[in-house]
Amino acid sequence: MKAIRRFTVRTVLPEPLRGLEELIHNLRWSWHNETLDLFRSVDPALWEAVGRDPVRLLGEIPPERLASLSEDRRFLRRLQNATEELNDYLTAPRWYQGLAERDADVAPPSSIAYFSPEYGIAAALPQYSGGLGILAGDHLKTASDMGVPIIAVGLLYRHGYFSQSLSPDGWQLEHYPAIDPNGLPLRLLRHADGHPVHITIGMPPDAGRGGDLRAQVWLAQVGRVPQLLLDSDVEENDQATRDITDRLYGGGGDHRLLQEMLLGIGGVRAIRAYCEITGHPAPEVFHTNEGHAGFLGLERIRELVSGNGLTFDEALEAVRAGTVFTTHTPVPAGIDRFPRELIQRYFGGSDVPVERILELGAETYPGGDRTMFNMAVMGMRLAQRVNGVSELHGRVSREMFGGLWGGFDTWEVPIGSITNGVHAGTWVAREMFDLAAREVPSVVETGRGWDAVRAVPPGDVWRVRRVLRERLVHDTRRRLRESWRARGASEAEMAWIGDVLDPDVLTIGFARRVPSYKRLTLMLRDPDRLRALLLDPERPVQIVIAGKAHPADEGGKRLIQEIVRFSDGEDVRHRIVFLPDYDIDLARVLVQGCDVWLNNPLRPLEASGTSGMKAALNGALNLSIRDGWWDEWYDGQNGWAIPSADGLAAPDRRDALEAAALYDLIQDHVAVTFYDRDSAGLPRRWLEMVEHTIATLGPKVLATRMLRDYVEKYYLPAAASARAMSADGYEGARALAAWKQKVAKAWPAVAVEHVETAGDESPHVGARLSVRVVVELGDLDPSDVTVEVVYGRVDESDSLIEPSYVELTGGEPVDGGGRRYVGEVPLNRSGAFGYSVRVLPRHPMLPGRAEMGLVVVPPAPVGMTNGDLR
Repeated sequence: MKAIRRFTVRTVLPEPLRGLEELIHNLRWSWHNETLDLFRSVDPALWEAVGRDPVRLLGEIPPERLASLSEDRRFLRRLQNATEELNDYLTAPRWYQGLAERDADVAPPSSIAYFSPEYGIAAALPQYSGGLGILAGDHLKTASDMGVPIIAVGLLYRHGYFSQSLSPDGWQLEHYPAIDPNGLPLRLLRHADGHPVHITIGMPPDAGRGGDLRAQVWLAQVGRVPQLLLDSDVEENDQATRDITDRLYGGGGDHRLLQEMLLGIGGVRAIRAYCEITGHPAPEVFHTNEGHAGFLGLERIRELVSGNGLTFDEALEAVRAGTVFTTHTPVPAGIDRFPRELIQRYFGGSDVPVERILELGAETYPGGDRTMFNMAVMGMRLAQRVNGVSELHGRVSREMFGGLWGGFDTWEVPIGSITNGVHAGTWVAREMFDLAAREVPSVVETGRGWDAVRAVPPGDVWRVRRVLRERLVHDTRRRLRESWRARGASEAEMAWIGDVLDPDVLTIGFARRVPSYKRLTLMLRDPDRLRALLLDPERPVQIVIAGKAHPADEGGKRLIQEIVRFSDGEDVRHRIVFLPDYDIDLARVLVQGCDVWLNNPLRPLEASGTSGMKAALNGALNLSIRDGWWDEWYDGQNGWAIPSADGLAAPDRRDALEAAALYDLIQDHVAVTFYDRDSAGLPRRWLEMVEHTIATLGPKVLATRMLRDYVEKYYLPAAASARAMSADGYEGARALAAWKQKVAKAWPAVAVEHVETAGDESPHVGARLSVRVVVELGDLDPSDVTVEVVYGRVDESDSLIEPSYVELTGGEPVDGGGRRYVGEVPLNRSGAFGYSVRVLPRHPMLPGRAEMGLVVVPPAPVGMTNGDLR
């Protein structure tokens, strides 16, 4: 008989062991090897049996073992050292605390709020589905290591994402095991009187729910970073409302919208409660990790309107100034969109006018759907600073969203980029750390000295690489046996698994989510060719594959089934393996044990990708389409680039060409280099590439570099802007909002009336071109605008390429109306040259030229001329 309810009964530890609770409830253990060693020593066999989950370990440890440990002086000394070291880690000044000391003009934000729908911290806390969550987890861990004062906000999903298994015929099956928060390293956020904090969001009467949405708040401690997770499974809610946080990315329509309202609106309210209870400084900067949390901006506007007497437009300026928005998708299909009617239903009775809310998410650009509310568009309109997650993704995002800044060329769209990074403590094998520490003791923390990695003897690198490969082989066999058992195989049918993979064979890893653009089955394009590579008698290849398809993605499930059926073949199953239930633990052993990390998406649909970074830090080489971060940092010596047939309209032809190139690279370059050994049995050229990869990519792919970029390029300027807006009772926000309204009203009357140039009839490099412009400003003052010349090389259609700018001076009135501006353009390059002029709004609080999306240019001339362009 099954139990009707499941819950966790926590162990009461003997007094000498109470320090274990402190260690367990700080998730730093998930990346701190010494603490993991301490947990393992409690009971090594049980530690492995509970999946290296310390909460489960304490729940199942026999009382007699606890009694023994409480009298074990050696264990108690280790426990005391671990708790003291954790306390030092949590309190000692780190990189962020030294910012103001290094630069007296820097005033770092006292606190930063970071919102994400998912977080990949540890396999024991299954609140993630893929790269977005893993990136968010690495962001928090790195913030803790660097002392960046982040408060993280998310949702607690009672069934997580899903656990994956395979049917006998290789079809993906999903399971949603219930998660008991009391069995996780979490605590309820409580008021001083001990009562749990409850967050309430009003629901309209026609929402079909039994009242308002209420949620409790669970607190996780990720090193120095508090993480607030909202949970709607409380008794005050009806069952439908309790189920809002049932699973990650579950449901659609109302369900998904309510999740995002709880994350954004409820998340801000949870932060307010947390700061009031603990005294933590209130955030000055809010970082929205993808559009799912975009409603946080609406809640902050509501706070300012109702609590500070600001108008909607004034509150909008104050909110935008301190908000950073990061987009993670290069495809429109990856963006959450809701029918406008749904937004009207849930926000119609709010303190913020619903018409203004709808404007924020409206797809008003060419090709947009006016009937839909776009969460990414709202996120960008609510943020003064926006970025993609690689240089290529930044360019793609500027093209995708350029319509929001109509009138500006793509290069001027104010979407920057900060390339993702990875948390070394989580992903780098201990053996690699130990190897590097001999030569460069603090290379990961400092980000400097990576060239010294080249001093590590090649034989030592090769030895460690084999240890990691062998660990992957053994783990693969264990997981494969569990998978086949779940598929219904008997022990007699699994005897062959003991010979799966070989620790001395070139090993390729491929693991990620399974949407169609990531092309899981590109390697199967020519099965005979792949089979020949796997079974080559002299240079064999083995491949370990993992990945989950979204439960609603039937196409992705078919791709998994296709790869499983091939790998089930008796002739190749010892050389190619699909492992189900891809999670952090499996990802770690894969990126550490593979020699080559394979990635073959449709370019440019991979926003960044970080699994290849993790593999590189462990001494693997990348074999990838030049997409995401690899497009930026491939240098010809750190792996291999698969040629991309971007321009082909026929997908089938493109796949055929790129698959053929993949086979050729593996056969003629990757395998040859791996198996080419010297007299000592070492693949010298391979090891040179490995050391080059670690030395050159190491400082780039670390999340410490990523977070420094966020702090210096986004958090510090955002805090400065937010302070300028809020000073003197939000006088800055009031003034900027009034100025913007004035400019927007007057802008239709602004025009470029006349343009003249003077210079040599045969201009040469080094000459200067005099420019005179007459501009009609209507009701605006010269101080409200910038008039500038845009100049540089032109292409065959006379479009400017990477232009330069010269601001014109003057603004004196001329007869007949208008204002005259003058200046000179340096002719500093030969060849085809062109220029134009334009008028832009100007205000000291605007962060950039394109902020308002307003620009006036002369009427397009018929052909270029060195005279009157009117």
